[in-house]
Amino acid sequence: LYISQSAVSQSIKTLEKKLEQPLFIRSTKKVQLTPAGQVLLKHIEPAMNLMARGENQLLESNTLGLGQLHIAASDTICRYFLVPYLERFHKEFPGAHIKVTNATSIRCVELLENGQVDLIVVNSPNPYLGNCETKHIRSFQDVFVANHSFDKLVGRCLSYKELLEHPILMLDKKSTTSEFLHNLFLQHQLDLVPEIELSSNDLLIDLAKIGLGIACIPDYCITGKDLEKLFIVETKENLPMRELVIAYNDRVPITKAATEFLKYF
Repeated sequence: LYISQSAVSQSIKTLEKKLEQPLFIRSTKKVQLTPAGQVLLKHIEPAMNLMARGENQLLESNTLGLGQLHIAASDTICRYFLVPYLERFHKEFPGAHIKVTNATSIRCVELLENGQVDLIVVNSPNPYLGNCETKHIRSFQDVFVANHSFDKLVGRCLSYKELLEHPILMLDKKSTTSEFLHNLFLQHQLDLVPEIELSSNDLLIDLAKIGLGIACIPDYCITGKDLEKLFIVETKENLPMRELVIAYNDRVPITKAATEFLKYF
């Protein structure tokens, strides 16, 4: 901050007096935030991130490169969708730095709103997107897959109610996929109670392959090699189509690197 420690202490004291409550818990070895301090930080942090991004963009404008592309997406989207686009971007703009943050679709939106990333690629519908500007990338459908210990289901077309007679494997409650499926089953007056909840689609596929249950997976995650050990469980009610979208915060100037990346879509 280029100011003395005593000046910082005085500024904090003045702020605490103005707000009429302490913001820090002080001890001889460390300082930590009070609950009030945590609330204030939550509001200040996005503003600080936006200022830092603005400074970085101005610095980048004086260089020949595009600066940094910071993108956030889930593990599944990174592995099964984003890698070829990141490879293409790296080949076309070798001087640009690429930073990828793995997070759930819900957390990705928080990172975007806080100004910590330039772009996010997430599943839609996503009620957390709010006022973010989005571009459609592709449509996909969730599918139920099982191994051949469930061979009695091959060729059958199950209702959602019949499906729930078997152990269901799905993503945990912190994901938009989980919210989507719970809401879908509620629309049919059914309570979806999964046998296993995980944070990774890859793990769900692995557990389905050893017969622990029927896994719900985006269709773009299933390869021909997977279908050597798994089969798709057909349902009477069609699962609604979903989308992959790329989103950015249109309330702040977008970086040159992000602008170039968006052109791929």
